[in-house]
Amino acid sequence: MADELPIDMYEGVAELFGGGDRRRTVLSPPQVLREGTKKTVYLNFMDLCNTIHRQPDHVMAFLLAELGTSGSLDGQQRLVVKGRFAPKNFEGILRRYINEYVICLGCKSPDTIISKEKSQFFLRCEKCGYRRFVVRVGRRKCRI
Repeated sequence: MADELPIDMYEGVAELFGGGDRRRTVLSPPQVLREGTKKTVYLNFMDLCNTIHRQPDHVMAFLLAELGTSGSLDGQQRLVVKGRFAPKNFEGILRRYINEYVICLGCKSPDTIISKEKSQFFLRCEKCGYRRFVVRVGRRKCRI
């Protein structure tokens, strides 16, 4: 268990919209290695995207914007980022992504989808029906 990064999807009270069945989703910590002297490779990037049910392009755009760098997916579906970054860098950014683009504010469920209506993006919960506006990736103010 020491090699898993727990992301508590129910930090607050879950009784508001559908019961108190606290469910905990555990994500594997970012497996990061250096490629040469100027690149960092996030090996289990696709596993993360599949676990949180988000498009890799969306998660990648968020990570790259927050890291302030460029990168791409390679042939093995690994995220290759320009620059040297530690796993801790990715963990903090992923927590922010999950809180902003995955977790329902109403019931704390991770069972949400992002939909586009006209030119705005909304996060809709599949469990309780809660709906809220989310900022398009790249339009956020970076938190440094």
